[in-house]
Amino acid sequence: MLGRDFLSIADFGPDEIRLLLDAAVRLKARGRPELLTGRTLAMIFEKPSLRTRVSFQVAMTDLGGHAIYLSQEEVGLGVREPVKDIARVLGRYVDVIAARTYLHATVVELAEYASVPVINALSDEEHPCQALADLLTIHERFGGVSGVRIAYVGDGNNVLRSLLLAAAMQGARVTMATPAGYEPPGTLLESAVAAAHESGGEVRLLREPEEAVSGADVIYTDVWTSMGQDAERGRRQRDFARYQVDSALVRCASPHAVIMHDLPAHRGEEILDEVIESPQSAIFDQAENRLHAQRALLAMVLAQPDL
Repeated sequence: MLGRDFLSIADFGPDEIRLLLDAAVRLKARGRPELLTGRTLAMIFEKPSLRTRVSFQVAMTDLGGHAIYLSQEEVGLGVREPVKDIARVLGRYVDVIAARTYLHATVVELAEYASVPVINALSDEEHPCQALADLLTIHERFGGVSGVRIAYVGDGNNVLRSLLLAAAMQGARVTMATPAGYEPPGTLLESAVAAAHESGGEVRLLREPEEAVSGADVIYTDVWTSMGQDAERGRRQRDFARYQVDSALVRCASPHAVIMHDLPAHRGEEILDEVIESPQSAIFDQAENRLHAQRALLAMVLAQPDL
């Protein structure tokens, strides 16, 4: 993983993802080893963020390095200056770049021209750092990921795409319930099915939320309307009306099932307050694990220490 880009979950193999998860577990237990003293992370954000910005900045600081936040107003990706020029300049200043962009193509172009590793901190196609935190949370709750039954209810968005690939690679049994027209792309589904076949996992796409969560260990959902989709809000609320995670849906899962959501949540839409605040919720452990997963990622990409 040393010196490599992380634009998609598929950029790392199943064994490498397991190494990252093991490193995250150990780093979480060890505290703050200064593995990246003198290293600098540039964070280029076209979209505002709470968890992504703070977790990356704290992760880099915890490891002894520095982080610089660059907003779209300051950088103007592709507007004030071409993406490839920004990439080549930053590559001469910093050791790693984390980019949170609207278009996946922007992250790809940054990686093509930067002379340092580029991490996808969110794009319209994937959210691989979130998937690492998700797997870490599942590992903590169930002692591993292989064989765990994960039910995802809602939009087949960037969060689901990364989670689906990552979980399939680790042998989980993933069932999705999405309205027609909102499922992940066919090519990605094919890749996930192939990965599950190799790992002993399973991938299923259904339409009925109750069927999807039946017997599940994990119920996962995300917002129906993501940032930049405001014009679609009314239509999406109608299309997803049957896909709300409420107490009745949770009762369809295993009694020990945990609830996950990558946040921010639209309480009262895709998930009810009573579910978020229930004893079954792992949502804020999941949010914390963004920090620990990204500490491991930065350490492995920049230093590859013996963790």
